[in-house]
Amino acid sequence: MVKSRSDLAEAKRPPEDVPPATAPVEWRVLQGLSDYAQTLTAMEARVEAIASGTATEAVWLLEHPPLYTAGTSARTADLLLPDRFPVHLTGRGGEYTYHGPGQRIAYCMIDLRSRGNDVRRYVADLEEWIIRTLAALGVTGERREDRVGVWVRRPERSGEDKIAALGIRVRRSIAFHGIALNVDPDLEHYAGIVPCGISGHGVTSLADLGLPATLAEVDETLRTTFEEVFARATSKA
Repeated sequence: MVKSRSDLAEAKRPPEDVPPATAPVEWRVLQGLSDYAQTLTAMEARVEAIASGTATEAVWLLEHPPLYTAGTSARTADLLLPDRFPVHLTGRGGEYTYHGPGQRIAYCMIDLRSRGNDVRRYVADLEEWIIRTLAALGVTGERREDRVGVWVRRPERSGEDKIAALGIRVRRSIAFHGIALNVDPDLEHYAGIVPCGISGHGVTSLADLGLPATLAEVDETLRTTFEEVFARATSKA
């Protein structure tokens, strides 16, 4: 989603009063394949409600049908097969990415007013969340200073592959969009884009690494590690 730390989010945040960080984060798992446009509309509505104080922060876990999304820095040349899957323009930071079955999307609607209004820290926390989740599932995920996301060393290939992407947008000091963790997607579907504008590296998944996990197992781990990283109770809708 995001290529580098200089491209973290599309937003300028006006100063706002900081609300108390007492309400639990709502945790929701959406079944089936979620329509991208409808999900984005619902997420934006939730962001407005959080900003106005009528809803709590939320994390939605879901899958999309096969599609590509283009962030605010997407370059036309990086869309290699424009007719392969639907392409959705989105306001998040970053370039082209793929979503599809077998990939766990976590859309996080988080109030940065109660978290220091620090976008870079929030992005680092998202990476830490992914890294702890992978560790619990038996994978060593790593950061890279020159590019956002979580990477896995592949010594047998003398390289490294990306296993999770992230991209956010901030509106009225509420961060949304989130992370995409490859559990068992069709990795060949990435051939239609230059993922996140980064060439020279591959993509991988838990299944590709020989560590199959169900979405339910991944979801349980994501929730546990979220609470560790973000130190906020969650509630299930």
